[in-house]
Amino acid sequence: MASTSKKVAGTKSILTPSMTLKGHGLYLRSISYFPDGQRMISGSYDKTTRQWDLKAGKEIKEARDICEEEVWAVAVSRDSRWVVTGGGDHDRPELKACEVKTGIVKKLRGHSQDITCVDISADNTLLASGSWDETTRIWNLDTGRLVAGPFESFDLVGAVRFSPDSRKLAVKSIVGKCLEVWDVQSQKLDLRKGEWKTGGHTHAPVFWTNKNILASFSFACTEDDDATTIYEFNASTLETIGAPFEGHTKIIVGLALSSDGALLASTSFDDTIKLWAFESRQLLASFDVQNPRVLILSPNSRQLAYTTYAEGAYKICICNIPLDVLAQAGTIARKKPALSDLLNSDATRRPAARHRGPPIPVIPMVQRPPPTIDLQQPIFVRLSKFLRFSPRTNAVRPGRNDEHHDPLDFSATLPLPRPLSGRTSTQGRSHMNSGENSRPLLTTRLPANPPTTFTARIHHLSSRWPVRGGLSQTPIVDVPLAQAKERNAAAGAPKKDKDIVPIEYIDPPSPNPDSQQPATAVQPGTGEHGGDRSCFCF
Repeated sequence: MASTSKKVAGTKSILTPSMTLKGHGLYLRSISYFPDGQRMISGSYDKTTRQWDLKAGKEIKEARDICEEEVWAVAVSRDSRWVVTGGGDHDRPELKACEVKTGIVKKLRGHSQDITCVDISADNTLLASGSWDETTRIWNLDTGRLVAGPFESFDLVGAVRFSPDSRKLAVKSIVGKCLEVWDVQSQKLDLRKGEWKTGGHTHAPVFWTNKNILASFSFACTEDDDATTIYEFNASTLETIGAPFEGHTKIIVGLALSSDGALLASTSFDDTIKLWAFESRQLLASFDVQNPRVLILSPNSRQLAYTTYAEGAYKICICNIPLDVLAQAGTIARKKPALSDLLNSDATRRPAARHRGPPIPVIPMVQRPPPTIDLQQPIFVRLSKFLRFSPRTNAVRPGRNDEHHDPLDFSATLPLPRPLSGRTSTQGRSHMNSGENSRPLLTTRLPANPPTTFTARIHHLSSRWPVRGGLSQTPIVDVPLAQAKERNAAAGAPKKDKDIVPIEYIDPPSPNPDSQQPATAVQPGTGEHGGDRSCFCF
């Protein structure tokens, strides 16, 4: 049967339980869900702990445990491996850890009075216990040995809770007027807030919200001022954060926080259960409940369970939380101040000050004027001012000794290279030594005075132009050194070829001291053709 809510006086509602569990004969002091949400364990003053099948809605009788003394506290580890019970009767404390799978029970001895509260660390290895002997102790669940403590508190211990990383332990007094933070490793007290021992007893738990602590608390020193308000404390300073949760009129005895931190539930001796939006502190719903004592939320936060004594019976009531309340709490949680998160993030945090080195000097850039260009000059002369040719000292590719990197890297004194096909055409060159053209290419250093001008490099290119194998050579014709057009016309070149180099722009070659053959002077009009050097004819 689904739970329903009815409006009362326009401000309060009445919860109808969807399931009621009965069986205990005395006051129900503590309840806890198993992580799967399908079972629950309860502890009572009737000296029993009982497990309940929430699907069937009845007790699992074979799991009932008969204790020697009253049961004040029960807890289940997050991996469902351990079930812990604590209690006692004055000077006869009882603390047990049962391994569910094996049924092995460890009795943990050390406290001198009743065990009032317990908590298991998030990694399921440590157990914290608080007692009326005003101490808190920490145990190893695997070995059953004491590993830290006793931590001597200011008053009777009412609630304990490990921090998410298990490095700190929050301890609240049984009257809710003293809050302490202990360092588990150093076993020293970090902080303490409040030092009053008077007031009504409450076993409402405490919770960690990231680096903060949530607890019902009272700052008053009088006996009549009970812990009726819920505060959030900074765990590093124990200063309050944000607005308190105000609304209960009597001492708060039950407190529960949803797993996602969106919904907070509380119960009080004022016979109400209240649901709050944790981020905004907004009261979402208030329900009238008869004699509520202990309050918890299911693992999925969709149900709440509380203990009560009504109609002559001690029972556990399980109720579905209204969907509109869940939706409203989720909406408010999603509207968590994004700006605050951004301002506190690493992206906007100012980096720590650090030593700065000397400033880097600024090197002024010298603006070079562009070269002067005469538009009346031929295009290749203008380009030669931009293409700065520089002599190379090594014209051979790395690892290759028989090839040159660039045709312009040949020395002017070298003979023509071997044709690609291995054949050499000698038509028109019978006066040349054919053995020179069959020698392998040699890697030589450039002459002492290598040509640096564009026109001089043209002459060097003409002295070693490779003859392509398989193609017939252009016949070399002896032409007098006349004007460019007449000279090329005699060699059969086109008359209107714009790419022909005018003779007036070609400098005569300089004698090469490394040449093994003497240069032959060519006289204009004699009909001789340059002797031992090639003519650059097209």
